[in-house]
Amino acid sequence: MSATGIKEVVKQKYGEAARRVQSGGSSCCGATASTSCCDPITSDLYDASQTGELPGKALLASLGCGNPTALAQLSAGETVLDLGSGGGIDVLLSARRVGPTGKAYGLDMTDEMLALANENKRKVGVENVEFLKGEIENIPLPANSVDVIISNCVINLSADKDRVLREAFRVLKPGGRFAVSDVVTRGEIQPEIRQSVLAWVGCIAGALEESEYRRKLAAAGFEQIEIEPTRIYRAEDAREFLAGQGIDVEALAPQVDGKFLSAFIRAVKPIGKGEACCGPSCCQ
Repeated sequence: MSATGIKEVVKQKYGEAARRVQSGGSSCCGATASTSCCDPITSDLYDASQTGELPGKALLASLGCGNPTALAQLSAGETVLDLGSGGGIDVLLSARRVGPTGKAYGLDMTDEMLALANENKRKVGVENVEFLKGEIENIPLPANSVDVIISNCVINLSADKDRVLREAFRVLKPGGRFAVSDVVTRGEIQPEIRQSVLAWVGCIAGALEESEYRRKLAAAGFEQIEIEPTRIYRAEDAREFLAGQGIDVEALAPQVDGKFLSAFIRAVKPIGKGEACCGPSCCQ
């Protein structure tokens, strides 16, 4: 499938997810607020201490694979950008942490998700949040303008990850941090196995092998690259769903087990000669 085709599929998927939430369902499997999501990647990512003051629709619209706001180091006064912000949960959580002197941007290409995110913003009543329409391959912000970039299981959906990482590097200030959750793979995976698992969770479609992710970050200019697994998916996570698709789960299990994982990925834009540390906390 072409890059344009992939982008349209993603737009359609996320637009439908936003519409389900607006009609009282969930972004995952049509679940309601009282039922659990059937997707082992997107379920149980946020605890009550984080979500207690957020609109229910913000949580229901989450299609992430991690909780970058819990792992990223955010300080008062910083500017944060969430790539692929969806219903806005990570932006709203970040806005709390950077406080009124900071700023939290969300970037999304889907009109339905942007409308939902702005509705959630109004319900929370925050002033230091702005949702932007655009693509993560072409970030509509100036160079050296952001202290921290977060993202939640979105970069793996791009057909041009090198461009996404170059754009992230461009908009970060010297000393700025890249702190995203994403799905990665570990070790060799046969193409037919990847396609079978694609029936399980669509968000592994473009997942990079972890060493390849490191190489791409380094090629974009990042340093201090770390990949920390947060969830490792086992065959039993997919057993019920795959069986429903008529797939031989028992034959597939040994080739899937432990090879797909959610991870927290950190990197830093280095400070060049003659450049000053720009953020309120980046020199600590």
